[in-house]
Amino acid sequence: MAALRGKWPEVPGWTPPGADERREIIDRSKSVAVVGASSRAERASNFVATYLLSSSTDFNVYFVNPAERKILGLPVYPSLADLPIIPDIVDVFRSSEHLPEAAAEAVAVGAKTFWTQLGLWSVDAAQISLDAGLEVVMDRCLKIEHARFAGGLSWAGFDTGVISSKRRRFR
Repeated sequence: MAALRGKWPEVPGWTPPGADERREIIDRSKSVAVVGASSRAERASNFVATYLLSSSTDFNVYFVNPAERKILGLPVYPSLADLPIIPDIVDVFRSSEHLPEAAAEAVAVGAKTFWTQLGLWSVDAAQISLDAGLEVVMDRCLKIEHARFAGGLSWAGFDTGVISSKRRRFR
């Protein structure tokens, strides 16, 4: 938490959740809606989504992006309101100016946690979420957090369990 202090504007009445609190959120969550998910393999949202769908997690993953039809073989929904479930975690990959809108949508569908990825922070989005009783995690990668608590993150990086000399080609 000390590393975050001074990096972002403070949210009145809120302290970023510590490691134990983040682990509790992850442990009790069953579903994740990835807002701003992309079918492009080089995008962070696609990389995280691939991990969330892997055998490393037990999450039910749903993609939200009005510009996409399918990602990683799964359907993509135009909005959180179109999902067939109420997501436990709304994991947002949208630019900071869109975070308040995403937070309002998360509140409207009854999500439990509003989570923004690395580099994303919004006082307004946090306040909207907190006022509605949602837990808030900002500027944290759900993949990294899950991997570190599940033992898939080591000093050498991510333990993917894949050994390959093939170089990945991007489109």
